[in-house]
Amino acid sequence: MGGVTVLPATAAAVVAHAAGDLRIEDVPVSAPGPDEAVVDVAFGGICGSDLHYWLHGAAGESVLKAPLILGHEIVGTILQAAADGTGPAAGTAVAVHPATPGPGAERYPEDRPNLSPGCTYLGSAARFPHTDGAFSRYATLPARMLRPLPAGLKLKTAALVEPASVAWHAVSRAGDVAGKTALVIGSGPIGALAVAVLKRAGATRIVAVDMHARPLEIARAVGADEVLRGDNTEAIAAVAADVVIESSGSHHGLASAIKGAVRGGKVVMVGLLPSGPQPVLISLAITRELELLGSFRFNDEIDEVIGALADGSLFVDPVVTHTFTLDRGLEAFEVARNSAESGKVLLDFRPAPEQ
Repeated sequence: MGGVTVLPATAAAVVAHAAGDLRIEDVPVSAPGPDEAVVDVAFGGICGSDLHYWLHGAAGESVLKAPLILGHEIVGTILQAAADGTGPAAGTAVAVHPATPGPGAERYPEDRPNLSPGCTYLGSAARFPHTDGAFSRYATLPARMLRPLPAGLKLKTAALVEPASVAWHAVSRAGDVAGKTALVIGSGPIGALAVAVLKRAGATRIVAVDMHARPLEIARAVGADEVLRGDNTEAIAAVAADVVIESSGSHHGLASAIKGAVRGGKVVMVGLLPSGPQPVLISLAITRELELLGSFRFNDEIDEVIGALADGSLFVDPVVTHTFTLDRGLEAFEVARNSAESGKVLLDFRPAPEQ
């Protein structure tokens, strides 16, 4: 017979306290509201923003003012469904859309809620009180965030749903890429996932760029036809790509993106450069009539990504290079910060099997 799930009072979580101060510690498990569900978290992917909160106590202009539970790349199983009947039933495997769009004083296109000025995101210190993330054994989340996963889609693969949605959104900003030459600057997890999305979308030539061999190996594994070192500026410029995805998040990468685009081409900027003024080859962008397009997070593309992962048309498995159990969480972050040797690093929140 069914009954109300008895939730534990606390659960182990990954908490950033300040720059250089990351802890695996027990935190209270929030009692769910009527429209909230409790997720038994299986895997969480470490994102660049998580690393920034740990290393610098800030991600861009979002500065830690209190301890913050990290994590927004989450998959798991519903432990307790929302009491109001919204969202998936208990036992359903789910991915998480971590955004909560919100209004604000500034205007934005209504069909692009990712741009809403009041938007919050799991594991973000952009506002205070901060928005805790879901790097926890159990996470209480709004039911509207939860996306059921099709049968047969492995949770470990589904752990890439959120970053793959970021890549999908970036590629979609360029329009139809079928039959075109694409250049991806920066082959970390987002860049590699962009390669995979471009491959699925029908780009006929995909060139991936990075400074390190390991990311380029991953890019090849998910669909890159050619790879180039980031300091091979002549070869990058010679690509003459119709579409460039800039995912390095550096002004050097943006310069390579502008040089590597064909006249009249499109450069999608998904790598987040540091705040403040940045040097840009803007005169070259003007005289070549390049379209420079920003790309920020994603909207409902998450549903398309889940479908593409489930039917096998989006191949991303090589992007995951390491998996660590939660008790080795600090080690996982150390590995994730070494972009020369790691792709996406996952935390495994599941309890160890009994011996």
